[in-house]
Amino acid sequence: MGALLALLDPVQPTRAPDCGGILTPLGLSYLAEVSKPHAEVVLRQDLMAQRASDLFLGSMEPSRNRITSVKVADLWLSVIPEAGLRLGIEVELRIAPLHAVPMPVRISIQADLHVDMGPDGNLQLLTSACRPTVQAQSTREAESKSSRSILDKVVDVDKLCLDVSKLLLFPNEQLMSLTALFPVTPNCQLQYLPLAAPVFSKQGITLSLQTTFQVAGAVVPVPVSPVPFSMPELASTSTSHLILALSEHFYTSLYFTLERAGAFNMTIPSMLTTATLAQKITQVGSLYHEDLPITLSAALRSSPRVVLEEGRAALKLFLTVHIGAGSPDFQSFLSVSADVTAGLQLSVSDTRMMISTAVIEDAELSLAASNVGLVRAALLEELFLAPVCQQVPAWMDDVLREGVHLPHLSHFTYTDVSVVVHKDYVLVPCKLKLRSTMA
Repeated sequence: MGALLALLDPVQPTRAPDCGGILTPLGLSYLAEVSKPHAEVVLRQDLMAQRASDLFLGSMEPSRNRITSVKVADLWLSVIPEAGLRLGIEVELRIAPLHAVPMPVRISIQADLHVDMGPDGNLQLLTSACRPTVQAQSTREAESKSSRSILDKVVDVDKLCLDVSKLLLFPNEQLMSLTALFPVTPNCQLQYLPLAAPVFSKQGITLSLQTTFQVAGAVVPVPVSPVPFSMPELASTSTSHLILALSEHFYTSLYFTLERAGAFNMTIPSMLTTATLAQKITQVGSLYHEDLPITLSAALRSSPRVVLEEGRAALKLFLTVHIGAGSPDFQSFLSVSADVTAGLQLSVSDTRMMISTAVIEDAELSLAASNVGLVRAALLEELFLAPVCQQVPAWMDDVLREGVHLPHLSHFTYTDVSVVVHKDYVLVPCKLKLRSTMA
C-alpha cells in the first residue's frame, strides 16, 4: 500500500529543468573584454615574478635581462560547437637587456576550454589544450637570434599554460556563485542547480537549471510540471548578452512554496462592524451584544497557479475567507470561498525579478459554511468583495517586495533588460555589466 501511495503522490522530487539561460556570442565577447585587466594583472605578476625569484636565489641574470612591461593587447573567446570554448590571448612584453634598447616581444596563447560538472553540482571551467608561442619582434636576422637567446632565459614558455589555469580561478568562483542560496522571504529560499554541463553551439552557450525551494532550511518537493520545459529557440539577430527563460512551472512552484511557508495567511481589515453587518444578515445580531469590528481571515484552500499567455501573466488564487469578530479571540461565523485572478506585472531590478499584482481581473465569492443562515452570493460580493480585491494584491506585493533573485553571477548585474511574456514561459533578454567594485 505504501508503494502504491508513493506512485500516486503528485509531489515527487524529480530532476527536470524549469528555467535556464543562453549566453550569446555578444555576451561572450563582453566577458572577454572585461577579463583583459584581470588577465594582465595575473600575467604581469607571474612573468615578473619569475625573474624576481631568480634574484632571490642569487642569480645575476635578472639584472641583465628584465621584463619592464606586460600588456594584454587582445583577449578573445569563441565557441567550439559541441565541445567548449577557445581562448586567445595576445601579450606584448618589453624586455630590457643591460645597456640596450628595450626589446618588444609578443606572446600568443591559445587554449581550448571545456566545462565539467563536479560531484558537488557546481560547474567548472577547465583547460583541454594549451598552445603558447613567443616571438621577438625584430626584422634583422642577427637581432632575431640574439633576441631568441634572451627570450629563452627570460620567458618560461612551459609556465604560460599554468598562467591560463590561474586565469580560470575567477570565472570558476563566479560559476560557484550561480548555485548560491538566495532569500525570497525571511524563511523561504531558492537555489538554481545545473542539471548538466552547458551545451555549446553557434547560438551560444545554453544552460538548463532546476530551481529548488526551501522553507526553514528544508527542501520543498514541488508538484511535477505536466509539460517538460526546454530552452526556446532564439532569433539569430539578438543584440543581448544573455537571455534568461523562466517557465510557467517556475512561477507556480514559487507561489506553491510561499503557500507552504504560510506567507499567504492574511488578515484583512473591514469597514464593517457586527452592528452594521446585522442590518444585512440579521442573525449576526443575536451572536454579539456589543458592536465589534468585523475581521476577515484568509488562507489558501488549494495551491496557487500562475498562467502565462502571450503578453499576459496572471495569478490564480483559491482562498477561504473566514469572517468573524473578536480580538484576540477571533471567532468565525461565516466562511466564503474566494476565487481570485490577479494580473501580474514583471520587471527586473539589478538581478531580481520584481513581481507585482497589477489588478484583480476576476473574483468570485461563494458560501462555504455559515452559522448565520444562508447568505446569497450577491450579498456576499456586496459586503466582502471590495476588501478582498483591495487587500489581497497589497498583501501579495508585500510578501515579494524584495523581488526574486534570478540566476546570475555574483560580480555581474543586468542592464538594458526587457521582460517578454510568452505562452508557458517568460524571456528576459539583457546585457551584462561588471559591477563597479570589480572593474
